[in-house]
Amino acid sequence: MGISMYNEENIIDPTPCIAIANIENKRKREIAELKKHRPLVYICSPFAGDVRANVKAARKYCRFAVLEGKIPFAPHLLFTQFLNDKKPFERELGMVFGNIMMGKCTEVWVFGETISPGMHSEIEYAKERHYRIRFFNKKLEEVNPNA
Repeated sequence: MGISMYNEENIIDPTPCIAIANIENKRKREIAELKKHRPLVYICSPFAGDVRANVKAARKYCRFAVLEGKIPFAPHLLFTQFLNDKKPFERELGMVFGNIMMGKCTEVWVFGETISPGMHSEIEYAKERHYRIRFFNKKLEEVNPNA
C-alpha cells in the first residue's frame, strides 16, 4: 500500500509523498554516514582506585570518541570483564592484550589530569612505537601535556 497523491477531496496533493520521500532519503543518508570508515582509537584513562567513577568516566570518553567519528577501544572496560585486575598475572595479561590492540589503533587518546601507573605504561609503550598520542582533560578539551 502506497501513499496516494490525492487528498480526501480527491485533489492532487503531493505533500505527503514528498514528506515521506524526504524522511526516507534522510534515513538513507544517516545509514550511509554510519557505514563510513571510522578509525579505531585507544582510550587510555584510569581504572584502579575509584573503579566506579573511573568506569563512568571511561564510558564518557568512549562516547566522546564516537561523537568525534571514531571507534573507541578501552581495554580497561573490556578486559576487566573477565580478567581480575587485582591479580598481578591477570593484570599483566590485560596490559599485554591492550598493547597488542593499541597497534591496531590510529591514535592513543589519554584522558584526565592524573596519570596512573597503568596509563604511564601504556603511554611509554605508545611513545616507543611512535604512535600518535593526544591528551584530553576531564572536560574533553585537548591539552598540551608539555605546557
